[in-house]
Amino acid sequence: MRNIPFILVILLISVVSCKKDKKFVLSFGSCNNQNLPNPLWEPLLENKPDVFIWGGDIIYSDTYDMNVMKRNYDRLKNDSSYIFFREQMEIMGVWDDHDYGLNDGGVHYSKKDSAQLLFLDFFDVDVKSYRRKQQGIYHSRVFKTGRSSIKIILLDTRYFRSDLEKDPSGKKRYIPTRNTESTMLGEKQWAWLQEELENSTSQFNVIVSSIQFLSREHGFETWGNMPLEVERMMNLIKTSKASGVIFLSGDRHIAEISKTYIENSEIELVDVTSSGMTHSYESFTSEPNPYRVGEVISEKNFGVLIFDLKNNQVDIEIRGEENILFERYVVNY
Repeated sequence: MRNIPFILVILLISVVSCKKDKKFVLSFGSCNNQNLPNPLWEPLLENKPDVFIWGGDIIYSDTYDMNVMKRNYDRLKNDSSYIFFREQMEIMGVWDDHDYGLNDGGVHYSKKDSAQLLFLDFFDVDVKSYRRKQQGIYHSRVFKTGRSSIKIILLDTRYFRSDLEKDPSGKKRYIPTRNTESTMLGEKQWAWLQEELENSTSQFNVIVSSIQFLSREHGFETWGNMPLEVERMMNLIKTSKASGVIFLSGDRHIAEISKTYIENSEIELVDVTSSGMTHSYESFTSEPNPYRVGEVISEKNFGVLIFDLKNNQVDIEIRGEENILFERYVVNY
């Protein structure tokens, strides 16, 4: 050290401090029809994200014909704007029903294994990857920032999901099921998730679910259609002691931020919904959600999460065309 110029020592200390205090920016979005223009690629880049996460419905391809699905993926993958976008950062994602291949589809979709291979091809997953051998697209990734890290856990809410219970009154599409055998993730994925959370040493753990976790009264697809699975997830988060758990979701063609506290704990749980990117529920008026923070955004939108690792804080933003800020919520851990 004595042979290093004093000014260089100062610079080295500054570099280490910057890395330690660096903010990590995560962006995400869902519901992207490959046949429609996406006006959000440029404003997304303005936020300088470290990673972009697809929240599902990357393409719209309800089909049993895998040649059709491949053409739809290729159309997006070869789009010049998306090519430039994906060259700028890491991109990850989960599927929802329309890129899975069947509207509101679950365990009984007969083409799910073929659809999984096309999904992995879209993300250029290595041909030798374990992800090409397992059933379902779930996986995780840890991003290190200085001495801290952020774990991103991507769930598959389609491959194993049991049939939903339709509302016999016709007032809603689905109602909470009384079937104790119903599952959202399947036992193998549940066991994997338990290990991911219990063994996590990350400061923040982001769980990506294509469908909403907290908002559950609207009658469409939601974790709330399987109350026992919601309870199981809450208990797992509490007993695993994983820190800074945040849910990301899509599907609904609206954006909203929901929060609650896990029963008998001080754990604040937030679910950030961002949808859709090429088309949104512009005629939205209202729907119940006792967990909602702020307003529902019915214009095209994307989500941005800014992780302040030094202060253990997350700045959650919903943004739209021209990078306009629709909604903001700050979580302190």
